[in-house]
Amino acid sequence: MCGRYTVAAPLDDLVEVFEVDYTVFENWGPRFNAAPTQDLPVLLRSPEGERRLGPMRWGLVPFWADDPSVGSRMINARSETAPSKPAFREAFRRRRCVAVMDGFYEWRPRDVDGSSRPLKIPFWIHRPDRRPFGVAALWERWRPPGGGDPLVTFTILTVAASPWMRALHDRMPALLGADGVAAWLDGDADPDALRALLRPAPDDQLEAWEVSRDVNRPGNDDPGLIEPLADGQRLPPGTQ
Repeated sequence: MCGRYTVAAPLDDLVEVFEVDYTVFENWGPRFNAAPTQDLPVLLRSPEGERRLGPMRWGLVPFWADDPSVGSRMINARSETAPSKPAFREAFRRRRCVAVMDGFYEWRPRDVDGSSRPLKIPFWIHRPDRRPFGVAALWERWRPPGGGDPLVTFTILTVAASPWMRALHDRMPALLGADGVAAWLDGDADPDALRALLRPAPDDQLEAWEVSRDVNRPGNDDPGLIEPLADGQRLPPGTQ
């Protein structure tokens, strides 16, 4: 599951890391609490082979949907079933994209004395060098039945968690390295080669630390959300 993430890097850094040819944004600002149904930066490859970075709404709405509200339930797609599931299979074949981020959140249950329900503790998961990274995603264009502007949406592909990640959750986003981004965006890519890209990230590529529960509210969006708690837990790379 990936339900919140961050895109705090400057736009120039994203352009450099992902070798972007052009961007399409009316406004740009760092996002410390990106949430479903928000417009977020996504990387596409144009028919001419150029890389375009622009906004899409998080939560895929299939082209055949009657109502766009279905998108709020399709923020993630399981990589194991996306190639064959009706909501995602056409996008898997023809409309692959890359969600760009520099971290994502996950919640770890913690027992609390005197309570029958565990407290969910948020962690921010990121690369040790804090650099941006790409995640395999799919996109769709939905047109309102009565006419009007199309809605462009995306979903993030998830894979089984790595041994390191299992300390937090049993699923994780399908991270892509530089070569993986190029292969994922290749319109002529072999389906088997695409499936091979969808695997857990190596345990030494991520670290995590406990952050404020303020991240639980989507309306909160400031740099303090990713700061480690002074007395919070940390998960260094390659540890559980």
